[in-house]
Amino acid sequence: MKKYLSIIFATLTLAGSSCKKDYLELSTNPNQPVTTTAQLALTGALKVTADITNNVGPGGLGSYVTYACWMGYMSWSTSYQPNIALLSYQVTSASYDYWTPLYLNIANYNAMKASTTNPYYQSIAEIMIAFDYQALVDNYNNVPYTEALQGTKNLNPKYDKGSAIYDDLLKRVDAAIVAIQTAQKSAVPPATPGTADIMYKGDMTKWLKFANTLKLRIALRQSNVSAKTSALKAAVAATQSIGYIDATTPGNVNPGYLNSDATGGQQSPLWRNYGTTQNGGAQTNKNQYQANSYGATVLTANSDVRGFVVYTTTSGAISATALGVTQPPAVAPSKVGTGLLKSATMDAVIMSASEGLFLQAEGVKSGYITTSGLSAATLYNAGISASYADLGLTAAQASTYLAANPYPTAGTDAQQEQAIITEKWKALAIYGAFEAFNEFRRTGYPNNIPLSVYPGANPPNQVTRIPYPSVEYQTNAANVAAEGTISVFTSKIFWAK
Repeated sequence: MKKYLSIIFATLTLAGSSCKKDYLELSTNPNQPVTTTAQLALTGALKVTADITNNVGPGGLGSYVTYACWMGYMSWSTSYQPNIALLSYQVTSASYDYWTPLYLNIANYNAMKASTTNPYYQSIAEIMIAFDYQALVDNYNNVPYTEALQGTKNLNPKYDKGSAIYDDLLKRVDAAIVAIQTAQKSAVPPATPGTADIMYKGDMTKWLKFANTLKLRIALRQSNVSAKTSALKAAVAATQSIGYIDATTPGNVNPGYLNSDATGGQQSPLWRNYGTTQNGGAQTNKNQYQANSYGATVLTANSDVRGFVVYTTTSGAISATALGVTQPPAVAPSKVGTGLLKSATMDAVIMSASEGLFLQAEGVKSGYITTSGLSAATLYNAGISASYADLGLTAAQASTYLAANPYPTAGTDAQQEQAIITEKWKALAIYGAFEAFNEFRRTGYPNNIPLSVYPGANPPNQVTRIPYPSVEYQTNAANVAAEGTISVFTSKIFWAK
């Protein structure tokens, strides 16, 4: 079991010389300080962000596979003894730690920002810090922010309200957008990150679109907070002319993944999670998890063929189980399929084109975006088409599905929201389980995701949030205690429905 630093805010790094280093991870022994360049820091930090997003937290922490189970994509394998904690919703402070890898990743971006005066590097760092802090709030609600990561200057940072953090994240992203635009107009523009930028290769116009899409996501995530709606719409309108990511500008990264098991595995993170080792052996989660019957059914219904590549097939049909079923099926259970697992060296998704397009569809539908020239229906169709293309399916297959599942142009606002978010859920399978969980808690869609059927589970409803991790209760006890008792079934993130 890898040891992690006991006081997360005291340093920027993982502790213990016995820790096995992950591929390109920036963590070091704090007793052996080193320096880095902005180029190396950017590459390493983006790589770790992709690990976290794609269900593989650094050092084994922060795996979003649990969210994939809760959201109907995956189930615990029937080839294993039941995972009682997962199947019975025994979610404790010791269960899941998304806190540590996210704060470490933010620390890496902070270090990169401090290592250079180049406004492009600093702006990318600010954008990705906002990306990570949104994930922290979406996991935990109130978290340390204004006093976070001050090292020995403050070992007990106070907690800030999630809503206030969101407000400041919009300001950070706006400031980064302005800084990039100012630098681009400079008589002597600064050097771009080039290949050190493993997402956009130094194309700062694409970074502007990514930042603007993140800004739209932060705004729409608060759609239930009516007191903020007017200000949020104004904030989105102020930068909507920049545009957003689409099929030409997906937020994918690739640091040069290799089919190698060295240094914790150098494969693309989704492959490292559900694929095979360099010698063809099963990665841990490939054995421990299999297709959820809900996901397999939904993704093969109503002319949809995505399920046949999201999951593997057995004798031409998908074999799947519901979360909690303990008896093995008659045929071999399905795993993650070739539409998602293309190769060990494939790109890793931080924000997909389809997610960006569905965000825009909702933005137009809800009046946040007013001058794009595209209708919500057009963006909805584009989101589905991008999902099909990402899975290696054809435009003809996407057209067949769209004909059977058109956007409800004449429907109510609720029906249109349900269509957009349900299609986003399909497009996020399986790599985007955390975003699917966020959208489910915000909107309630899809509205028929099953709960565990494991005997004695008896959950009152789907999990609403996870508790703070044990490391906080050990090192910042007074401040985390002030947040009160957290219930995984009733405590909610500030934006939740």
